[in-house]
Amino acid sequence: MIKLGLIGGRGYVGEELIGLLQSHPDFELVFAASATLAGKKIDSVVSVAAPTDLTFSPPDHQLIRACDADAWVIAQPNGKAAAFVQTLVGDCKIIDVSSDYRFDASWVYGLSERNADKIRIAERVANPGCYATGAQLALLPLLDWLDETPRIFGVSGFSGAGRAANEKNDPVRLADNLIPYSLAGHTHEKEISSQLGREVCFMPHVAQFFRGISLTISLQLSRPVEPGFLQSRFADFYQQDPLVGVEVNTPEIRQVTQTNRCLIGGFTVDQRDPRRVTLVSVLDNLRKGAASQIVQNLNLMFGNSSEKGLSS
Repeated sequence: MIKLGLIGGRGYVGEELIGLLQSHPDFELVFAASATLAGKKIDSVVSVAAPTDLTFSPPDHQLIRACDADAWVIAQPNGKAAAFVQTLVGDCKIIDVSSDYRFDASWVYGLSERNADKIRIAERVANPGCYATGAQLALLPLLDWLDETPRIFGVSGFSGAGRAANEKNDPVRLADNLIPYSLAGHTHEKEISSQLGREVCFMPHVAQFFRGISLTISLQLSRPVEPGFLQSRFADFYQQDPLVGVEVNTPEIRQVTQTNRCLIGGFTVDQRDPRRVTLVSVLDNLRKGAASQIVQNLNLMFGNSSEKGLSS
């Protein structure tokens, strides 16, 4: 078994990852750190299937250094990863979940559907952001045909705001409401633009449902197209990627909740200008937008197919 350590087990992503690792045939979680849950048995405080014999440890650097794990997942808030990376430098692989290394050329960007060959030989992988994953998967098949800046309207469940209380997960404010935020310069706007090599406009919103993301994307292409052609192009592009689905109808969040896949569809061509296209991408922000992508990257880093241990 491949031994894994997790730094940051209290958050929603850490909890999802614990459940996915528990059912994986090759990976064993041997260490999990949480400052707030230290000393508590994992299976007593998380809602997913969890190791029955493992207790949360404090995120103590000496304990981490002493643990003989083959790979580590750092699931800390933005700006907190560097100290743990320094502690872990040596004979282990690292995946960072925060945005800290997504713009660092010395790390491999972990969008497995695009960078599988690089991830297979990587020692350091920066896991993509949730919005950024869904947006890039929706844009990649048409990247060479983009004629203007893509416009992306995103709505996320409030789990994307994390467990700590804040204005984006306040149940009173969210009730019967949709909250726009960071309408220019959102970190995922920068991430998408950086990875695709062209600017995008991204408008994120948070809603009162718990999990899931829907992205409605408006594009101006350099040539006229038809809806059937678009569906065929996407199906061909992702035929080797079982966790990316393509369909005629407009996909909805409920189709992907608690699944490991991204679903793209609703291909619409404006009859007034057949170069103007709209499409929709949906995923579960805690799964394909985070924990499932971590498992995909771990799979590739240890010689597996990316989807091993992950049902669609």
